[in-house]
Amino acid sequence: MIEVRHLTKSYGSRLALNDVSFDVPPGSVTAFLGPNGAGKSTAMRILLGLDRPTGGTATIHGVPYRELHRPLTVVGALLESRGAHPRRSVRSHLTALARGSGLPKHRVTDVLELVGLATVSHQPTGRLSLGMSQRMGIAAALLGDPGTVILDEPMNGLDPAAIIWLRGLLTDLATQGRTVLVSSHLMNEQALLADRIIVIGRGEILAAGRTRELVSRYSPDRVRIRTTEHHHAQLQHALRAAGGTTHPHPQHTLEVTGLPPETVGALIARHGITVYELTPQGVSLEEAFMRLTTPDNEFAARTTSGRVA
Repeated sequence: MIEVRHLTKSYGSRLALNDVSFDVPPGSVTAFLGPNGAGKSTAMRILLGLDRPTGGTATIHGVPYRELHRPLTVVGALLESRGAHPRRSVRSHLTALARGSGLPKHRVTDVLELVGLATVSHQPTGRLSLGMSQRMGIAAALLGDPGTVILDEPMNGLDPAAIIWLRGLLTDLATQGRTVLVSSHLMNEQALLADRIIVIGRGEILAAGRTRELVSRYSPDRVRIRTTEHHHAQLQHALRAAGGTTHPHPQHTLEVTGLPPETVGALIARHGITVYELTPQGVSLEEAFMRLTTPDNEFAARTTSGRVA
Protein backbone atom coordinates (compact mmCIF):
# COMPACT_ATOMS: atom_id res chain seq x y z
CA MET A 1 0.00 0.00 0.00
CA ILE A 2 1.32 3.41 -1.00
CA GLU A 3 -0.04 6.41 0.88
CA VAL A 4 0.75 10.02 -0.02
CA ARG A 5 -0.62 12.76 2.22
CA HIS A 6 -0.48 16.53 1.62
CA LEU A 7 2.82 16.22 -0.24
CA THR A 8 4.47 19.51 -1.16
CA LYS A 9 7.78 20.12 -2.90
CA SER A 10 9.33 23.47 -3.78
CA TYR A 11 12.45 24.20 -5.77
CA GLY A 12 13.15 27.79 -4.83
CA SER A 13 10.12 29.77 -5.92
CA ARG A 14 8.81 26.94 -8.14
CA LEU A 15 6.15 24.72 -6.60
CA ALA A 16 6.54 21.24 -8.11
CA LEU A 17 3.96 19.52 -5.87
CA ASN A 18 1.10 21.28 -4.13
CA ASP A 19 -0.78 19.42 -1.37
CA VAL A 20 -0.78 16.11 -3.27
CA SER A 21 -2.63 13.18 -1.66
CA PHE A 22 -3.44 9.76 -3.11
CA ASP A 23 -3.48 6.04 -2.31
CA VAL A 24 -2.25 3.11 -4.39
CA PRO A 25 -3.95 -0.04 -3.08
CA PRO A 26 -2.59 -3.58 -3.35
CA GLY A 27 -4.06 -6.03 -5.81
CA SER A 28 -4.38 -3.59 -8.71
CA VAL A 29 -2.34 -1.76 -11.32
CA THR A 30 -2.50 2.02 -10.87
CA ALA A 31 -1.45 4.33 -13.70
CA PHE A 32 0.14 7.65 -12.73
CA LEU A 33 -0.56 10.02 -15.61
CA GLY A 34 0.20 13.64 -16.39
CA PRO A 35 1.83 15.94 -18.95
CA ASN A 36 5.55 16.59 -18.95
CA GLY A 37 6.49 18.66 -15.92
CA ALA A 38 3.30 17.74 -14.06
CA GLY A 39 5.13 16.38 -10.99
CA LYS A 40 5.04 12.61 -11.59
CA SER A 41 8.79 12.05 -11.37
CA THR A 42 9.11 14.36 -8.37
CA ALA A 43 6.45 12.41 -6.48
CA MET A 44 8.11 9.10 -7.37
CA ARG A 45 11.53 10.34 -6.28
CA ILE A 46 10.12 11.39 -2.91
CA LEU A 47 8.35 8.03 -2.55
CA LEU A 48 11.70 6.28 -3.11
CA GLY A 49 13.68 8.48 -0.72
CA LEU A 50 15.67 10.15 -3.53
CA ASP A 51 14.34 13.59 -2.67
CA ARG A 52 12.96 15.16 0.49
CA PRO A 53 9.52 16.80 0.54
CA THR A 54 8.99 20.36 1.62
CA GLY A 55 5.94 19.14 3.49
CA GLY A 56 3.67 16.11 3.82
CA THR A 57 4.42 12.39 3.87
CA ALA A 58 4.88 9.52 1.42
CA THR A 59 4.92 5.99 2.83
CA ILE A 60 5.07 2.39 1.64
CA HIS A 61 3.25 -0.01 3.95
CA GLY A 62 3.07 2.88 6.42
CA VAL A 63 6.83 3.48 6.49
CA PRO A 64 8.93 6.14 4.68
CA TYR A 65 11.38 4.57 2.24
CA ARG A 66 14.43 5.78 4.17
CA GLU A 67 13.27 3.81 7.22
CA LEU A 68 12.66 0.50 5.42
CA HIS A 69 14.79 -2.47 6.44
CA ARG A 70 16.22 -4.15 3.30
CA PRO A 71 14.12 -1.90 1.03
CA LEU A 72 14.71 -3.98 -2.11
CA THR A 73 12.59 -6.72 -0.55
CA VAL A 74 9.76 -4.26 0.13
CA VAL A 75 9.67 -2.05 -2.95
CA GLY A 76 11.23 -2.47 -6.39
CA ALA A 77 11.57 0.52 -8.69
CA LEU A 78 12.59 1.50 -12.19
CA LEU A 79 13.26 5.19 -12.69
CA GLU A 80 16.30 5.13 -14.97
CA SER A 81 17.18 2.05 -16.99
CA ARG A 82 20.65 3.33 -17.98
CA GLY A 83 22.02 3.55 -14.45
CA ALA A 84 24.35 0.51 -14.63
CA HIS A 85 28.11 0.65 -15.29
CA PRO A 86 28.39 0.24 -19.09
CA ARG A 87 31.27 -2.29 -18.88
CA ARG A 88 29.67 -4.52 -16.29
CA SER A 89 27.71 -7.50 -17.58
CA VAL A 90 23.98 -7.75 -17.01
CA ARG A 91 24.45 -10.68 -14.63
CA SER A 92 27.25 -8.93 -12.72
CA HIS A 93 25.11 -5.81 -12.30
CA LEU A 94 22.19 -7.78 -10.87
CA THR A 95 24.51 -9.92 -8.74
CA ALA A 96 25.98 -6.80 -7.15
CA LEU A 97 22.50 -5.52 -6.33
CA ALA A 98 21.50 -8.88 -4.86
CA ARG A 99 24.67 -9.15 -2.77
CA GLY A 100 24.24 -5.63 -1.42
CA SER A 101 20.70 -6.48 -0.27
CA GLY A 102 21.52 -9.91 1.17
CA LEU A 103 19.50 -11.74 -1.49
CA PRO A 104 20.21 -15.33 -2.53
CA LYS A 105 22.17 -15.77 -5.77
CA HIS A 106 19.40 -17.76 -7.44
CA ARG A 107 17.24 -14.62 -7.53
CA VAL A 108 19.52 -13.23 -10.25
CA THR A 109 18.89 -16.26 -12.46
CA ASP A 110 15.18 -16.14 -11.63
CA VAL A 111 14.69 -12.56 -12.76
CA LEU A 112 16.94 -12.94 -15.83
CA GLU A 113 14.73 -15.78 -17.03
CA LEU A 114 11.57 -13.86 -16.11
CA VAL A 115 12.48 -10.85 -18.27
CA GLY A 116 14.01 -12.86 -21.13
CA LEU A 117 17.64 -11.79 -20.69
CA ALA A 118 19.18 -15.11 -19.63
CA THR A 119 20.81 -15.69 -23.02
CA VAL A 120 22.42 -12.23 -23.11
CA SER A 121 23.31 -11.94 -19.42
CA HIS A 122 27.04 -12.01 -20.28
CA GLN A 123 26.80 -8.86 -22.40
CA PRO A 124 28.03 -5.49 -21.06
CA THR A 125 25.09 -3.31 -20.07
CA GLY A 126 26.42 -0.53 -22.28
CA ARG A 127 25.76 -2.62 -25.40
CA LEU A 128 22.11 -3.25 -24.62
CA SER A 129 19.39 -1.67 -26.70
CA LEU A 130 16.93 0.63 -24.96
CA GLY A 131 14.36 -2.17 -24.82
CA MET A 132 16.85 -4.62 -23.29
CA SER A 133 17.95 -1.97 -20.79
CA GLN A 134 14.31 -1.57 -19.78
CA ARG A 135 14.07 -5.33 -19.25
CA MET A 136 17.21 -5.23 -17.09
CA GLY A 137 15.72 -2.39 -15.04
CA ILE A 138 12.54 -4.39 -14.53
CA ALA A 139 14.64 -7.39 -13.48
CA ALA A 140 16.42 -5.22 -10.91
CA ALA A 141 13.07 -3.95 -9.60
CA LEU A 142 11.83 -7.53 -9.08
CA LEU A 143 15.09 -8.87 -7.65
CA GLY A 144 13.94 -8.74 -4.04
CA ASP A 145 10.50 -10.20 -4.80
CA PRO A 146 8.91 -7.00 -3.42
CA GLY A 147 5.29 -6.46 -2.49
CA THR A 148 5.32 -3.00 -4.10
CA VAL A 149 6.55 -2.17 -7.62
CA ILE A 150 7.03 1.40 -8.92
CA LEU A 151 7.93 1.81 -12.60
CA ASP A 152 8.50 5.07 -14.47
CA GLU A 153 7.86 4.74 -18.23
CA PRO A 154 8.69 0.99 -18.27
CA MET A 155 7.43 0.55 -21.84
CA ASN A 156 9.91 2.98 -23.40
CA GLY A 157 11.87 1.20 -26.12
CA LEU A 158 9.88 -2.03 -25.92
CA ASP A 159 8.61 -3.62 -29.12
CA PRO A 160 4.95 -4.68 -29.38
CA ALA A 161 5.63 -8.25 -28.23
CA ALA A 162 7.56 -7.01 -25.21
CA ILE A 163 4.78 -4.55 -24.32
CA ILE A 164 2.26 -7.41 -24.34
CA TRP A 165 4.64 -9.45 -22.15
CA LEU A 166 5.04 -6.55 -19.68
CA ARG A 167 1.30 -5.99 -19.56
CA GLY A 168 0.80 -9.63 -18.58
CA LEU A 169 3.62 -9.47 -16.02
CA LEU A 170 2.23 -6.40 -14.25
CA THR A 171 -1.28 -7.86 -14.27
CA ASP A 172 0.08 -11.06 -12.72
CA LEU A 173 1.89 -9.08 -10.01
CA ALA A 174 -1.31 -7.26 -9.12
CA THR A 175 -3.28 -10.52 -9.11
CA GLN A 176 -0.77 -11.83 -6.56
CA GLY A 177 -1.83 -8.98 -4.27
CA ARG A 178 1.10 -6.65 -4.91
CA THR A 179 0.90 -2.88 -5.22
CA VAL A 180 1.81 -1.73 -8.74
CA LEU A 181 2.28 1.94 -9.71
CA VAL A 182 3.16 2.71 -13.34
CA SER A 183 3.89 6.08 -14.91
CA SER A 184 3.46 6.27 -18.68
CA HIS A 185 2.51 8.49 -21.60
CA LEU A 186 1.09 5.57 -23.62
CA MET A 187 -2.62 6.19 -23.06
CA ASN A 188 -3.93 3.29 -25.13
CA GLU A 189 -1.68 0.87 -23.27
CA GLN A 190 -2.72 2.20 -19.86
CA ALA A 191 -6.36 1.83 -20.86
CA LEU A 192 -5.71 -1.89 -21.35
CA LEU A 193 -3.50 -2.29 -18.29
CA ALA A 194 -4.58 -0.06 -15.43
CA ASP A 195 -7.38 -0.82 -12.98
CA ARG A 196 -7.05 2.61 -11.42
CA ILE A 197 -5.77 6.00 -12.59
CA ILE A 198 -4.26 9.05 -10.90
CA VAL A 199 -3.98 12.18 -13.05
CA ILE A 200 -1.68 15.02 -12.01
CA GLY A 201 -1.22 18.44 -13.59
CA ARG A 202 0.94 21.39 -12.50
CA GLY A 203 1.72 19.59 -9.26
CA GLU A 204 -1.89 18.96 -8.22
CA ILE A 205 -4.11 15.87 -8.40
CA LEU A 206 -6.76 16.45 -11.07
CA ALA A 207 -8.59 13.13 -10.79
CA ALA A 208 -8.24 9.68 -9.23
CA GLY A 209 -10.37 6.55 -9.38
CA ARG A 210 -11.17 3.45 -11.37
CA THR A 211 -10.22 3.64 -15.03
CA ARG A 212 -13.64 2.99 -16.54
CA GLU A 213 -15.36 5.43 -14.20
CA LEU A 214 -12.92 8.24 -14.97
CA VAL A 215 -13.03 7.65 -18.72
CA SER A 216 -16.83 7.72 -18.67
CA ARG A 217 -16.90 10.85 -16.51
CA TYR A 218 -14.48 12.92 -18.55
CA SER A 219 -15.06 11.62 -22.07
CA PRO A 220 -18.44 12.48 -23.59
CA ASP A 221 -20.99 10.03 -24.96
CA ARG A 222 -20.66 9.66 -28.73
CA VAL A 223 -23.11 7.95 -31.06
CA ARG A 224 -22.72 7.38 -34.81
CA ILE A 225 -25.96 7.44 -36.82
CA ARG A 226 -26.52 6.76 -40.52
CA THR A 227 -29.90 7.80 -41.88
CA THR A 228 -31.59 8.61 -45.19
CA GLU A 229 -31.10 11.75 -47.25
CA HIS A 230 -34.73 12.60 -46.55
CA HIS A 231 -34.36 12.38 -42.74
CA HIS A 232 -30.83 13.74 -42.38
CA ALA A 233 -31.77 17.38 -41.69
CA GLN A 234 -34.71 16.41 -39.46
CA LEU A 235 -32.50 14.15 -37.36
CA GLN A 236 -29.84 16.81 -37.00
CA HIS A 237 -32.41 19.36 -35.82
CA ALA A 238 -33.98 16.94 -33.33
CA LEU A 239 -30.63 16.00 -31.84
CA ARG A 240 -29.60 19.62 -31.40
CA ALA A 241 -32.96 20.49 -29.85
CA ALA A 242 -32.39 17.71 -27.29
CA GLY A 243 -29.03 19.21 -26.28
CA GLY A 244 -26.71 17.16 -28.46
CA THR A 245 -23.87 18.41 -30.62
CA THR A 246 -23.83 17.00 -34.13
CA HIS A 247 -20.89 16.44 -36.45
CA PRO A 248 -21.87 15.65 -40.08
CA HIS A 249 -20.02 12.93 -41.98
CA PRO A 250 -20.35 11.60 -45.57
CA GLN A 251 -23.16 9.24 -46.63
CA HIS A 252 -25.84 10.95 -44.49
CA THR A 253 -24.01 10.04 -41.30
CA LEU A 254 -23.93 12.05 -38.09
CA GLU A 255 -21.85 11.75 -34.96
CA VAL A 256 -23.60 13.17 -31.92
CA THR A 257 -21.97 13.98 -28.59
CA GLY A 258 -23.59 14.92 -25.30
CA LEU A 259 -26.46 12.45 -25.47
CA PRO A 260 -26.35 8.80 -24.32
CA PRO A 261 -27.30 6.10 -26.87
CA GLU A 262 -30.57 5.37 -25.07
CA THR A 263 -31.72 8.98 -25.43
CA VAL A 264 -30.73 9.05 -29.11
CA GLY A 265 -32.62 5.82 -29.81
CA ALA A 266 -35.76 7.06 -28.06
CA LEU A 267 -35.63 10.37 -29.94
CA ILE A 268 -35.33 8.59 -33.30
CA ALA A 269 -38.30 6.37 -32.48
CA ARG A 270 -40.40 9.32 -31.32
CA HIS A 271 -39.82 11.22 -34.56
CA GLY A 272 -40.26 8.16 -36.79
CA ILE A 273 -36.85 8.65 -38.42
CA THR A 274 -35.41 5.86 -40.55
CA VAL A 275 -31.85 4.88 -39.58
CA TYR A 276 -29.50 2.28 -41.06
CA GLU A 277 -26.94 2.45 -38.28
CA LEU A 278 -26.86 3.53 -34.64
CA THR A 279 -23.53 2.72 -33.02
CA PRO A 280 -22.25 3.91 -29.66
CA GLN A 281 -18.63 4.99 -30.10
CA GLY A 282 -16.19 3.84 -27.44
CA VAL A 283 -14.80 6.58 -25.26
CA SER A 284 -11.03 6.68 -24.88
CA LEU A 285 -8.63 7.25 -22.02
CA GLU A 286 -6.65 9.56 -24.30
CA GLU A 287 -9.68 11.80 -24.83
CA ALA A 288 -10.46 11.89 -21.11
CA PHE A 289 -6.81 12.64 -20.33
CA MET A 290 -6.74 15.56 -22.77
CA ARG A 291 -9.94 17.03 -21.34
CA LEU A 292 -8.47 16.81 -17.86
CA THR A 293 -4.97 18.06 -18.50
CA THR A 294 -4.96 20.49 -21.45
CA PRO A 295 -5.52 23.58 -19.27
CA ASP A 296 -2.78 22.30 -16.92
CA ASN A 297 -0.18 21.37 -19.53
CA GLU A 298 2.66 23.78 -18.92
CA PHE A 299 4.43 22.74 -22.12
CA ALA A 300 1.49 22.40 -24.53
CA ALA A 301 2.38 22.91 -28.19
CA ARG A 302 0.15 24.05 -31.03
CA THR A 303 -0.52 22.62 -34.46
CA THR A 304 -0.25 24.72 -37.61
CA SER A 305 -4.01 25.32 -37.36
CA GLY A 306 -3.58 26.74 -33.87
CA ARG A 307 -5.09 23.76 -32.03
CA VAL A 308 -3.45 22.88 -28.71
CA ALA A 309 -1.61 19.54 -28.88
